[in-house]
Amino acid sequence: MQSIELKMEKQDFRTKEAFKTLRTNIEFSGENIRVICVTSCTPNEGKSSVSYELAKSFAQNGKKTILIDADLRKSVMRGRHKKGKVRFGLTNYLVGKVDLDTAICETDIPNFHLLFAGPVPPNPSELLGNSRFEKMVEACRMKYDMVIIDTPPLGSVIDTAVVSKFCDGAVIILACGEINYRFAKRVKDQLAMTGCKILGCVLNKVEMSGRGYYGKYYGKYYGKYYGKYYGNYGTEE
Repeated sequence: MQSIELKMEKQDFRTKEAFKTLRTNIEFSGENIRVICVTSCTPNEGKSSVSYELAKSFAQNGKKTILIDADLRKSVMRGRHKKGKVRFGLTNYLVGKVDLDTAICETDIPNFHLLFAGPVPPNPSELLGNSRFEKMVEACRMKYDMVIIDTPPLGSVIDTAVVSKFCDGAVIILACGEINYRFAKRVKDQLAMTGCKILGCVLNKVEMSGRGYYGKYYGKYYGKYYGKYYGNYGTEE
């Protein structure tokens, strides 16, 4: 197993509480909800940041957790959250070059393991849909309390629909003010057709200063009670 040190980023109280609330909501979705895929409608809505912070939150709460970077086309995980070099990743495992334990990274956060995407393959959908990926998910289900899978935007490519067949539930990340209702509903309906349970949506990139639409109309009513829970989850994917 590879070993890495993670970059520690400072978070304000509101952001930390937001991820704790998201984690708790998922825990109350059912005891059998243990393998979760995270997706979005389009790139740059913050799904990778939410996936990472959610997985870390589960680990810090005592759950043995693995974060699988299944965004094989455009991964941002490997360059953002770690120090040092990672030799192997998910694609290395899926093509049979290494076994699963060799591809997984142990981090300096207790209970938290990472499986990075690895080299960009020419056939991402085929790799994610093969039996080797399914067996990997089941192996992780046996070994970990929580399995969080970061997947590509479903509005852009079909990869998430392929992965979701092996998951217990899915979370959709929506960037505030960037995605229209019809597009979000189309992505939601496409995910629902796979048979995967949709746990809910995360409204990301919310302007909390009070200058925007939501701040003007809802800030004085909901800010006092919910503001500290639903802050900015992340700034970009």
